Amino acid sequence: MASFAEEDYDYLYKLVLIGDSGVGKSNLLSRFSKNEFSLDSKSTIGVEFANRSITVDDKKIKGQVWDTAGQERYRAITSAYYRGTVGALIVYDITRKVTFENVDRWLKELRDHTDQNIVVMLVGNKADLAHLRAVTTDEAKAYSEKESVFFMETSALEALNVEKAFTEVLTQIYRVMSRKTICIATDPALLPKGQTINIAGKDDVSAMKKTGCCST
Repeated sequence: MASFAEEDYDYLYKLVLIGDSGVGKSNLLSRFSKNEFSLDSKSTIGVEFANRSITVDDKKIKGQVWDTAGQERYRAITSAYYRGTVGALIVYDITRKVTFENVDRWLKELRDHTDQNIVVMLVGNKADLAHLRAVTTDEAKAYSEKESVFFMETSALEALNVEKAFTEVLTQIYRVMSRKTICIATDPALLPKGQTINIAGKDDVSAMKKTGCCST
């Protein structure tokens, strides 16, 4: 896992990967962060995370992606990790209908623990197993439109749309945060005195570093 010095990025955004166990969250993260895939990938216990930076509008955006365990017995542990999250990918397995049906529960939990401006993408993983499909693309697309979230089908195995999904979420977060910064620059009263915009977990108080709140 590559490490990044603080000066190597302009903005740090915390994302979470959520969804039932076995839908491929860890392989999606591994494919995005290291371009690796493991057929022997084991269920995540607790939480793992990885970093990767992309460039948007000449700004270096560092995504700190947390892979939360899908097993019910770990839910109490992972719920604490929603703090500071500004983006999420809710993952289901297109070959297992129940994992799609449980998206409702994951989305509710996410919205209960995060800011209303969070960027959410519904991800139908394992698109390489289309011959075993149990959830149609139209069904998932209709759900995403109803819930006002982004939607994409991916294959961590074939690296299909993985890069695109993460990049889209990070780009949309940057757009949301840029609009929020402009609003605060226009009306400083929107930001409580002595506080900064909560963009990422561990870097809460310095997330707008370098360019500051009223950046142009």
